[in-house]
Amino acid sequence: MYRELRTHIISLLNADTRLDGRKLTEYRKPIQVEYNVVKTAEGSARVKIGETEVIVGVKMEVGEPYPDMPDEGTIIVGAELLPLSNPEFELGPPGTQAIELARVVDRGIRESEAIDMEKLLIEENKVWIVYIDIHILNHSGNLIDTAALAAIAALLDARLPEYDGQKVNYEKKGKSLPVRFRPVAVTMSRIGERTFIDSTLEEEGIAGARLTVTLKDDGNICALQKGGTEPLSVESLERAIETASRKAAELRKLL
Repeated sequence: MYRELRTHIISLLNADTRLDGRKLTEYRKPIQVEYNVVKTAEGSARVKIGETEVIVGVKMEVGEPYPDMPDEGTIIVGAELLPLSNPEFELGPPGTQAIELARVVDRGIRESEAIDMEKLLIEENKVWIVYIDIHILNHSGNLIDTAALAAIAALLDARLPEYDGQKVNYEKKGKSLPVRFRPVAVTMSRIGERTFIDSTLEEEGIAGARLTVTLKDDGNICALQKGGTEPLSVESLERAIETASRKAAELRKLL
């Protein structure tokens, strides 16, 4: 069955099409971004790409800065893959896929310097800690792009709660989170000699290589993540980055 599916998918890709009729550089539809979907969070967003659906919530608390960054706040990204979203996910501690998803999203936000961390300084030895929680509602392929888009949308939606020096009042919201850039991730998969975006679950199951490119608003690359067991040639890498640059600009318009 695996061999037959792989052969069929490759024959379609060689004809510049997919199982669902899309072109190689076409995202599934609809792509939807909805803000403020979790009223108890400081910021939140729901993103759908095709049937893949992710909610990201942003929570904040006052804490101590890292010793090597005494004048900056920090972010902590976590991902939860519930069995409800896909039968392959299991209850318990975060698995490899959840850890990788959180790290890729974290790296894109951190390396792009999307948040002005210095503005999260409250006073000496006291900063805002920003928690970014990724929850998968339905996994139908390409979690990385969906989660990354939801994460930056939730950050754009976030407001700092009021703090009087002693206690945080989560009922009252103040300034917007100091978001400076909107990094967007574009993930490409490779099967045979063909590279394409926005993989379905079937395509992910047989892909030999995966590359996630995260780009800032100006098109500069801020993070790369390679997955899969097969190598990518320099030529393939260059083409993938060129495609990612175009598609990231399209996704960013939805924010």
